[in-house]
Amino acid sequence: MKIRIKSTRGQCVSTIDEAILSGLAGDGGLFVPDRFPNLTIKKFYEYGNLIDFSAHLLSPFFSDSKIDVNNAFFQKFLTFSFPLHHLFKKSYVLELFHGPTLSFKDLGTQFFIECLLHLIENKSAKVLVATSGDTGAAIAHALHGKRDLEGIILFPKDKLTFRQQSQITCWGENIRALAVNGSFDQCQQLVKLVFAKREHKGVLTTANSMNIARLLPQIIFYAFTSIQLALRHNHSVNFIVPGGNLGNVTACYWAKMLGFPIEQILIANNTNSALGEFLLTGAYQAKSVTKTLATAMDVGEPSNLERLFILFNNYPECRKQMNAESVSDEQIKQAILHCYNKYHYIICPHAATAYHRLSTINQDKSWVIVAPGHPAKFEEVLEPLLNKEIPVPEQLKVFLGRKQHYSIIEPNYHSLYHFLVE
Repeated sequence: MKIRIKSTRGQCVSTIDEAILSGLAGDGGLFVPDRFPNLTIKKFYEYGNLIDFSAHLLSPFFSDSKIDVNNAFFQKFLTFSFPLHHLFKKSYVLELFHGPTLSFKDLGTQFFIECLLHLIENKSAKVLVATSGDTGAAIAHALHGKRDLEGIILFPKDKLTFRQQSQITCWGENIRALAVNGSFDQCQQLVKLVFAKREHKGVLTTANSMNIARLLPQIIFYAFTSIQLALRHNHSVNFIVPGGNLGNVTACYWAKMLGFPIEQILIANNTNSALGEFLLTGAYQAKSVTKTLATAMDVGEPSNLERLFILFNNYPECRKQMNAESVSDEQIKQAILHCYNKYHYIICPHAATAYHRLSTINQDKSWVIVAPGHPAKFEEVLEPLLNKEIPVPEQLKVFLGRKQHYSIIEPNYHSLYHFLVE
């Protein structure tokens, strides 16, 4: 039985190809699988490399697609790994920042672009994305120089680090960077409004984790890591995942639902925690955003909460399955200092939220904290705190030496529409 793709709001059913091209469902919901494939998990213990593992994991979701998600497909872009750094006992850091733009977004965006190129078949398409930092850099890198594709990237003005903004705005050509006088949530609302109005012509899709092709490959992080550590320690694995827009959190839960050896999932938020309030009260309300040290998590209206709610069906089950806590800026600083002083290991502010949670729980189990971005992208926080210069990887140095190109717009549809029809 083939997997269909449905909207979280129940009105739309689609193929995976249609879902990738449309980005959002016509009823305003996010696309999710109507069921999870019945995988034989023991086979995944036998795959000797990441390419084989990834192809066998994701191909069932593409059984009715024009896209052949096989080894050759992944070999085009999956040239980096996500290694585990051992901290102590059975506790590890999952380093998701070894891709071309030094963030966990690289895998999802490269996968998405490869899917899109297969589907448009030499036609032109525009890709609209809102970013709090890392998504914009990853999609710009993946799109740049692609003849038939144009990227339009919205980022909140004066809310990113200099290095994050440099990675987004240094491209020109087929990449349009737009600094929005507002928050990340306003950028994301603009993207949703464009798809709700559907006044654009031609192919327009989104590369945010709202697009299911961005989210599915992130399952690989947790499936692959859980198998690695289950082989090493002979029992299930526990993850602590930084929150934000909750795409990575959703991918971790999907990996667990598929049957991979994952026991507990803890969510670490900064003080912008709409999820925490939802779990506490049962009422979801978008929050205004306060700027924190973990800037990529400064999200007051996390899109993927809708996917998590539909996954667990009701509020009591959400509260039973999800465990989220907020981490303050001071706790982030102390986590960074503690990790460096005790283990001589530097973590970014986002990984620090997960590290803080690790310090408060039973550490006899196998725990993995997720590090979504390279510390060198957050030197403005880390260098004064640690009194140490953070080495800059070569692939980041390339971006920093280029001139920035971007336009400033207001957070309204009219300001953005001009760039959609050019």
